[in-house]
Amino acid sequence: MKSPRRTTLCCMIIVIYFSQATPNLNLESIVHPLILREHELAGKEPLRQKRAVASSRVAAEEYTVDVEISFENASFLEPIKTYLNSLSFPIQGNSTDQATTTILSIEVTTVCRPTGNEIWCSCETGYRWPQERCLHNLTCQEHDGFPAGHRCSCLKGLPPKGPFCQLQGDVTLRMSVRLNVGFQQDLKNSSSALYRSYKTDLETAFWKGYSILPGFKLVTVTGFRPGSVVVTYEVKTTTPSPELMRKANDQVMRNLNQTYKMDYNSFQVVTSNETKFTIVPEIIFEGDTVTLMCETEVLSSNVSWHHVERHSDIQNNSRFSVYTFVLNNMTSISRLTIYNITQGDAGEYICKLTLDIFEYESRKKMDVTPIRILATEEMKVTCDNNPVSLNCCSEINVNWSMVEWKQQGKINIPGNPETDTDSGCSRYTLKADGRQCPSSLGGMRVTYVCEFISEHGARGSKSIEVTFTSVANLTITRDPISVSEGQNFSIKCISDVSNYDEVYWNTSAGIKIYPKFYTTKRYADGAESVLTVNTVTREWNGTYHCIFRYKNSYSVATKDVTVYPLPLEPNIMVDPLEATIPCKGSHRFKCCIEENEDYKVTFQMDSLSFLAEKEVNGKQVCYKYNFMASSVSWCPKKLNIFCHFTNAANNSVQSPSMKLNLVPGENIMCQDPIIGVGEPGKVIQKLCQFSSVPSSPGSPTGGIITYKCVGSQWKVKKNDCISAPINSLLQLAKALIKSPYQDAKLPTYLKDLSVSTGKVKHEVSSFPGSLGAIINILDLLSTVPTQVNSEMMTHVLSTVNTILSKPVLSTWKVVQQQQTNQSSQLLDSVERFSRALRPEDSTVLSINQTNVQMRSMVIKPGHPKAYKQSFVFSDSDLWGNVAIENCQLGNLQRDSSIVTVAFPTLKTILAQDVPGKNFANSLVMTTTVSHNITLPFSISMTFKNINPSGAVPRCVFWNFDLANHTGGWDSSGCYVNKVDEDSVSCVCDHLTSFSILMSPDSPYPGSLLEILLDIISYIGLCFSILSLAACLVVEAVVWKSVTKNRTSYMRHICIVNIAASLLVADSWFIVAAAIHNHYHPLNKTACVAATFFIHFFYLSVFFWMLTLGLMLFYRLVFILHDASKSIQKTIAFSLGYGCPLVISVITVGATQPQEVYTRKNACWLNWEDTKALLAFVIPALIIVVVNMTIMIVVISKILRPSIGDKPSKQEKSSLFQISKSIGVLTPLLGLTWGFGLATVFQGSNAVFHIIFTLLNAFQGLFILLFGCLWDQKVQEALLKKFSLSRWSSQHSKSTSLGSSTPVFSMSSPISRRFNNLFGKTGTYNVSTPETTSSSLENTSSAYSLLN
Repeated sequence: MKSPRRTTLCCMIIVIYFSQATPNLNLESIVHPLILREHELAGKEPLRQKRAVASSRVAAEEYTVDVEISFENASFLEPIKTYLNSLSFPIQGNSTDQATTTILSIEVTTVCRPTGNEIWCSCETGYRWPQERCLHNLTCQEHDGFPAGHRCSCLKGLPPKGPFCQLQGDVTLRMSVRLNVGFQQDLKNSSSALYRSYKTDLETAFWKGYSILPGFKLVTVTGFRPGSVVVTYEVKTTTPSPELMRKANDQVMRNLNQTYKMDYNSFQVVTSNETKFTIVPEIIFEGDTVTLMCETEVLSSNVSWHHVERHSDIQNNSRFSVYTFVLNNMTSISRLTIYNITQGDAGEYICKLTLDIFEYESRKKMDVTPIRILATEEMKVTCDNNPVSLNCCSEINVNWSMVEWKQQGKINIPGNPETDTDSGCSRYTLKADGRQCPSSLGGMRVTYVCEFISEHGARGSKSIEVTFTSVANLTITRDPISVSEGQNFSIKCISDVSNYDEVYWNTSAGIKIYPKFYTTKRYADGAESVLTVNTVTREWNGTYHCIFRYKNSYSVATKDVTVYPLPLEPNIMVDPLEATIPCKGSHRFKCCIEENEDYKVTFQMDSLSFLAEKEVNGKQVCYKYNFMASSVSWCPKKLNIFCHFTNAANNSVQSPSMKLNLVPGENIMCQDPIIGVGEPGKVIQKLCQFSSVPSSPGSPTGGIITYKCVGSQWKVKKNDCISAPINSLLQLAKALIKSPYQDAKLPTYLKDLSVSTGKVKHEVSSFPGSLGAIINILDLLSTVPTQVNSEMMTHVLSTVNTILSKPVLSTWKVVQQQQTNQSSQLLDSVERFSRALRPEDSTVLSINQTNVQMRSMVIKPGHPKAYKQSFVFSDSDLWGNVAIENCQLGNLQRDSSIVTVAFPTLKTILAQDVPGKNFANSLVMTTTVSHNITLPFSISMTFKNINPSGAVPRCVFWNFDLANHTGGWDSSGCYVNKVDEDSVSCVCDHLTSFSILMSPDSPYPGSLLEILLDIISYIGLCFSILSLAACLVVEAVVWKSVTKNRTSYMRHICIVNIAASLLVADSWFIVAAAIHNHYHPLNKTACVAATFFIHFFYLSVFFWMLTLGLMLFYRLVFILHDASKSIQKTIAFSLGYGCPLVISVITVGATQPQEVYTRKNACWLNWEDTKALLAFVIPALIIVVVNMTIMIVVISKILRPSIGDKPSKQEKSSLFQISKSIGVLTPLLGLTWGFGLATVFQGSNAVFHIIFTLLNAFQGLFILLFGCLWDQKVQEALLKKFSLSRWSSQHSKSTSLGSSTPVFSMSSPISRRFNNLFGKTGTYNVSTPETTSSSLENTSSAYSLLN
């Protein structure tokens, strides 16, 4: 109880007395405060109470009076309590006529003490607050250490009947006392006189003595037992204090006859209902921690515990703990804790507290129950991703604290637990798929344990054995795989089921292996997947899972791979790469690696082997050997030295060789402690980290530096050193592409590359080696990703922006001199990243850097918008646009990404088409699509026109296949659509990197000259094909009439084959033109085929002309030799078709494997790369020269015949006809291809293109006119065939055989000049000439082919 203004200490005293008076006695006059309080409680009267205690005697009433005493000084309390305890009761009061008062007892019940600004009241022993006020949340647990929930002994708040404590409830005291007299058997008989006498005397004394106890009701003797005489009796009262009990015992001694010889020291009191005995928990399971607690309102710590069944007292040990303490100087609490209780601990427990003569005893019986769990002990589960439940239930349903599920086995298949507290059951739901169930004979067994845990620690469990089986049975490589780094291994995984949706490999951590490391094949009765690693690194050490998935079902097979450390050959750094040593000198060789493993390292030279000396310097470990030249038997000599690293698996790797030159000492001029020694002019290379180039600690410089001995000093000839940060990234990139997790590591690596490149801008612009390393890194990394997100692409373009900045352009020139494909390599890398780009959540993505910009768009289903992107580079004063119409986009796959990247500075570093002639002079824009496109695919681009005066713009793309795959500009499939003052518009039918070339010489597509050449070519081609067809028809009609002699027969054989070959060649030319102008998926193969047949049949035209010339030469020179017709035909066909076939096959066989058989922009023999065109030009020109020579010899022979050289008239006519045909056709063919060869060279004038196109297009017409219709026999045969014999007869009479020839008739001015030239006069009649012209190419396409 508290009073906010109370500052004094007070106590309440209870006075019990007898009064011989009437019941209506007014006691108010004798109940008064002894000392008035300084302040009365607000609104309250002095707290008083009177209680009438029932008595069996009417004449004597018992009263209980409460007296409140207040003290200004708290020290007064104890003297008052001492004084009251010293009083001897009963005390006789004053007697009056009306009443006699006797005070039976006076006790302190309540004490209120000041605490700060409040007063707290507590009860003395034997008293307590009224139960209606005794609420746990009102107890003053924060004061004097009162615990929450303890019996009410201290209150905050005023009880309704006044601020005092009340007596506790009645208790029965089981007491005993010893009488020092002899025991008689009659005392065992309750009906004996002795028994009744003892009982009466003792009860009278007991009544007089114990009546002073508060709340005394009665006392009864219950019996006697031996031991002298031990009297047992019971007293019913409230709980007395030991002091009051001693006073009562004194009263008993005084009121009992001395003959009983009562022993005062033998009084004992046992109480049973004063101790509160609790056991927690109520239901006890084996394994619980059980707490037994005795709580007695007695101030004593003498407590003992006893186990009845074991007949033993309980002492502290590992399982039993007894702890007794006194609370608030009023309550004794003893706690027995039993840990991990067993059924043997069950039984009755006694808690006994001893205080003076009092023994407070309480008993309780405790039962221990075992936990019984019910569950199915065995189950079989198929790993098909369907849920399966495991169930456990407890036999006794209690409020379990938790239920835990555990598993034991080689595989881990977790589930979801659910516990129903009402039913005492727990369900564990599994969802096993094949990824978790490796295939094995009989399935994989896993034991699941459900464990029920009580609130007090008891645990009961049940095991369920589950056998998991896969949907498909997988067989994996059985042999153990143990390899060393740098070696290779493969794992074959075979499935007995061919129906699957996906096959992949995982690590034990669940990380997917990059797809390039495995291949999968499907068969009719199964499938197999093979994981192949060509170069093993330490990352491959571990467990791998082969996984076949069909819908939601998985089948898994597992294999362990052990990888032993061993350096990879490229990671072994040797010094020196090459060294020169005097014959009597020495040199130290070393091999270093970036790891400290236990390797056995030896140096090997020829057949000799030497152990190396190990030296550790931070992360780098070097192995050294000091070579003595004197150990070699002769000098000078060249040697190769190697390091051999051998690991614990007895596998070894050999380092790169170190070259050693032993030379006489007098030739050495250059000496340096780091570089070494050398002769004048000597060039050596050193790894930069072992040279004088500064290197960072723990991060060595990479690359190679080249020195040359000039005079007596070493000079740097070439510096390809790579800065330490870039070299570190290069090594990581090389390791990354060998890693099984390369796609997972790539995003972090690209970020590191971007940051590091930005930090070393100066070094990139200063060291070509660092620039080349970054390009190589991008090239390596671009082969890794299957998908690139926007963040990764940003990091890539940030790196590209740095290396394409203007300060780095000068370094590019140095790099290009060393490796011409570096710029092409960079462009190819960016295109690979672009094709892999998959923006996460936006359809449009834009990235802007100073030297590179990117735009992308994702094609969504429905009606896609047109793709239109603009690029502006204000620093470079360049701009460009890209557009793809929506009709084109509609053909793309759903969610395809279109990506365009523009470079303003790349134009200056890409290889020029022809140095000094064609050069890129605009933006370079590369456009890619993530999925394959269907050709033709039209894309429009607009570039800023900054062409020099007089230059002609050409739309080009970068073809990576040109120049032995180093790349070059190509105009195939692109043309200039429009040219304005400030822009050039291009249209192309494919996607790649585009730009415009400024070419001052050759006409570009779409120009007036190009259109003119096209018109000439196609008109001439039509005339040529029709003329050749007419020639063959005429020959067929007149064949019998004109082939009556052997010479004439062979001549017409040649004419027919010339016409047929040229007809087929022109037809293939049409095919080639169609392939060139219209792209489709088979264009490359078709182009190669067209080129081969054009080459073959054009050569056939020339070789048949050669056959015609050789036949003429044979008939005039070897007159006496007459070969048969069959032999001549065999030779003719072998020469006419055999030789062209051999030349054509050799040409295609030598050039097509390198894909340099055809030209980059036309289906014709390559000129720029392999000069394959010479396989046609050289034979053709040789044949022209040979035929001209034969012509001269034939004319000479005919005009000046030897004696006996008299061929028949018919033979002579045929010979003249042949000679005239050769004389006319050969110059035409020669001139045609002479102009064609001129167009090949850069800078050729447009006149050559026009003349070549005219001559080439009308060759068929020349053959019809000069080779067929000019022959008079042919004319006569035609006239005869069409019944014009009269006209033919008259015509034959009026004209000579040579009258119709305008060129070689002796009556013509030209023939007379030939006659005078050779010294002969006269008239010779020669038949009409036969034309044998041949055409090789056609119109502007012919230009394109040759140019």
